[in-house]
Amino acid sequence: MKRSDKENSVAELKERIENHEIAVLTKYIGITAGQATEVRRKLRDEGVTLKVYKNRLAKRVLDELGYNSAAEYLDGPTAWAFSDDPVAPPKALKAFNKELPQIDMNGAILQGSVISRAQLDVLADLPPREQLLAQTAGAIAAPLRSFAGALNALPRNLATVLEQVRKQKEEGQEAA
Repeated sequence: MKRSDKENSVAELKERIENHEIAVLTKYIGITAGQATEVRRKLRDEGVTLKVYKNRLAKRVLDELGYNSAAEYLDGPTAWAFSDDPVAPPKALKAFNKELPQIDMNGAILQGSVISRAQLDVLADLPPREQLLAQTAGAIAAPLRSFAGALNALPRNLATVLEQVRKQKEEGQEAA
């Protein structure tokens, strides 16, 4: 590789790590070119970019950015999956792992923190973003609905009490 190509590769990787929410380091040993193309296509449909960088150059970038602990995940041929959706790459890569066990997540850099394979599995098991938003909205709305019901009950209860008082007075006047 020419020196200028190496410099460009280092600059590109550095820019991608800094400008994406997540960068997942993934093993891909033993897949065919056709399988690699299919994986890239499916990931692209999910908004994920998959790119391979030389581990030696990647270690240099990790050192420069202060992610030295992520270098332990650079074991053998490593592909990087970048996305602005922190859940998309782990979810997609975990699904691929079921079909192609050769594709396996090692670790990641998530919003400036190095995370492990176990933490990636937790991310992969999260429900879709829309479902999480709906659950959050429901959790916020439930107490508000209860409060609105209680507020509506106050005038209704007051009206019932006033009606009972009126009936008692009428009964008291008829008896007199």
